[in-house]
Amino acid sequence: MPTDDQESDTHKLAADSLKANGHRYSSARRRIVEALLTIDGPVTIPQLVEVGEGLALSSAYRNLAVLEESGVAARVVTPDDHARFELAERVTRRHHHHMICTSCGDVLDFELPETFEQSLDRELHRAGRSATFSIDRHHLDLLGTCSSCA
Repeated sequence: MPTDDQESDTHKLAADSLKANGHRYSSARRRIVEALLTIDGPVTIPQLVEVGEGLALSSAYRNLAVLEESGVAARVVTPDDHARFELAERVTRRHHHHMICTSCGDVLDFELPETFEQSLDRELHRAGRSATFSIDRHHLDLLGTCSSCA
């Protein structure tokens, strides 16, 4: 759970990102950001609506599209029929990766030790240079089977 300062910073970053893309930080978008702040890990839109106070399903779909376009929310692609969403790293300032169950589509967040992240970054940039590809950032999606599906 974020502290009040982190939550305030998240809302400011969200508002700034939306404004930069020509959108308002409406009350519905704020409620979605609030809900995503309280949930641990990427969630489907129906799960988001369950948690978000006063969120309608149609409004959630419409506003998540704007939040994603503005870089406030990020979509996590899973093998099931439901996209999952979370706050974008640039808004949370928390770098992490995902474990995705190829059976049920569940997604778990995980973080790597900083020394490993630095080593991984070096190797990924080396691979990028050898392919004349400029790497901006990375994320890892580990695919497998969760304990519930095993």
